[in-house]
Amino acid sequence: MRGIIELVRKAQRGDESAFLKLFRHYEEDLYRVAYVHLGNEEDALDVIQETAYRSFKSLKKLKEPAYFKTWLTKIAISCSIDMLRKRKREVQWKPEYLESITITDQEDFSLSFTLKELIEALEPEEKSVIILRFYYDLTIREVAEILNIPLGTGKTLLYRALKKLRKRVEEDGDYGFEFR
Repeated sequence: MRGIIELVRKAQRGDESAFLKLFRHYEEDLYRVAYVHLGNEEDALDVIQETAYRSFKSLKKLKEPAYFKTWLTKIAISCSIDMLRKRKREVQWKPEYLESITITDQEDFSLSFTLKELIEALEPEEKSVIILRFYYDLTIREVAEILNIPLGTGKTLLYRALKKLRKRVEEDGDYGFEFR
């Protein structure tokens, strides 16, 4: 962690190679965040480019270098949501993505794909809260900080999203799991 903080400070002083090293360190995580939000490779890569641009442009505004990854993630989510709003379209998983997954256990694959289908039905803000809370195992307070929303709003989004997911599971009933 100490090395990351030093790289952030160097990058804030204008060291472009330090910024590139930092960005490459987190690029894969940022890609996953973008891909989960957008559902396709091209859009996720566009978001990574936009995240790199925005973060480089505003790096000097980052007050606490220890939160560099959180700050980058927030920018990637913001870029993803901007792209969804701009294109005003429903997120669809491409068949190529499903073909690239190695299936070891059909039941696990079905459950995994079903969860993705369920999450796709959520609004972008709800999806962000669910992904950050359960995929990245962040507390609701950390989720609220990343999304720059009040804690109460974060809780409301989380509970609303869970309620929607629960309702959909109960309606369709063929998912092989239940909410508790």
